[in-house]
Amino acid sequence: MIDARLDLQRRQRLGMVEAVWGEHKSADQIAGVLRGFQRAGELGLVTRVDPDKAAGVQAELPVVTYHPLARCLTLGDCPVPASSAAQVAVLSGGTSDATVVAEISLALQWHGVKVQTLMDVGVAGLHRLLEVLPSLESVHVLIACAGMEGALPTVLAGLVPQPVIGVPVSVGYGVSQGGRCALDGMLASCAPGLTVVNIDNGYGAAMAALRILRGQLEASMSP
Repeated sequence: MIDARLDLQRRQRLGMVEAVWGEHKSADQIAGVLRGFQRAGELGLVTRVDPDKAAGVQAELPVVTYHPLARCLTLGDCPVPASSAAQVAVLSGGTSDATVVAEISLALQWHGVKVQTLMDVGVAGLHRLLEVLPSLESVHVLIACAGMEGALPTVLAGLVPQPVIGVPVSVGYGVSQGGRCALDGMLASCAPGLTVVNIDNGYGAAMAALRILRGQLEASMSP
């Protein structure tokens, strides 16, 4: 087994729990990494884990929790939200984006951030998005997940003043090319200031939102 070099100071340095990419690791390797976190008294988060691999990890380390929709494993107790009100809203074009939405929501909750999720508000039925806009006024950051042509983040960024992070999702027919069409569309967006992460990168979007939140907090505390 290859020994992993854990970044146990990431939370102190960046305010982020170290996340482990699980897709290309074995159950034994993931269990070994999580034991390292456990010995250090750190929280653990492993992304992209299928059910069979998760079962293998839990057989070695029963204290680990599996979140099937998010395809993630966690170790430790989820932090209490810093605010009773949602700080981040995660929107999706359709329920096919649910796995990415779940990964985003879990990653933020694992950092004590309260999340509001709004599914099925894509541009195929624009009235659905317009109906929920009033509920978004109090959140600090918006994350919009969309497949197909990926139009939702652009439309949203043209309607609201908050930072908007677009997540292209690998959903769609032929020319959608596993999310590439959505990615290109978001990168070519005419909505000023739209931030875009890689295809299906829910964790990356969550950490971008976390950085924005911390910047807003620091700015509010400055004299």
